[in-house]
Parts: sequence; C-alpha cells; structure tokens
Amino acid sequence: MSEKTVAVNRKARRDYEILESVEAGMALKGTEVKSLREGRISLKDSYAKVQNGEVFLVNAHISPYSHGNIQNHDPLRNRKLLLHRQQIKRLTGKTEEKGLTLVPLKVYFAHGRAKVEIGLARGKREYEKRDAIKRRDAEREMERDLKER
Repeated sequence: MSEKTVAVNRKARRDYEILESVEAGMALKGTEVKSLREGRISLKDSYAKVQNGEVFLVNAHISPYSHGNIQNHDPLRNRKLLLHRQQIKRLTGKTEEKGLTLVPLKVYFAHGRAKVEIGLARGKREYEKRDAIKRRDAEREMERDLKER
C-alpha cells in the first residue's frame, strides 16, 4: 500500500489506552492539502467529536500554505471526517459510554488522499503511565540480557 505518513500524535498512545482505530478521510481545502504535503500539521491537543450525525476533527492546526494568498484557510477550523454511516453510529454509541473519546493517532496520504487514523480511547491515569514505563524498561532489560548470552 502506498502510504506517506505526515504526522503522528505521539502523546495519544502515552496518555490514552487505544481500544480500536478507524481510518477516515478528511474534507480539506486546497491550501490545506498543500500544507499537509509540506508536513505542516500539529495534532497536539486535537480530538474528534460526533456532532449532528457527522464527525469533526477539532483543534488540529494546519499551518497556512506558504505560497497562499488571501484565500488561505483558517489554521484551527473544524474539519469534517469522512466515514460510513454505520461507522459513525458505532462511534457515537461508544463515545457516549463513560470515559471514551476519539483521538487522532496519525495523518497520512494513501493513494493521493489525505487520511486520518482516529482511535477510540480511554484516558490513562498517572500511575498507569508509570506502570507502562516500568514494564517497557523491564522488557528492554530482558531483551538486552538475552542478546548478551
């Protein structure tokens, strides 16, 4: 599959437990696509929300296109995500559960189209983050010991 990753939300996997992920298309303006191709997007503090039967990407910052004119886009505008109706219904039901949210994991181009991978996530508590770090360090130590033998 021809896929070119543009941006990855590294904090998402640290701060959230990802239960499942879904690929969605993005409805973008021309200058937004050009900025994306330059890699000028930040997923920090962004999330997706279901509103009136549609899913929107909120707070994703796509910088204005460097060679754009006065018709350049608003960097923080809400962007519609393109999903099938059944997917939207399922995500709506799951996000209404206690503590679940939609978080963008990465933005990429697949076959020339801008896609975003959104994850259904549950927030981690501070001690869960520390436990994950301890577990990862222990696994790394075991791998190192096995390589030395």
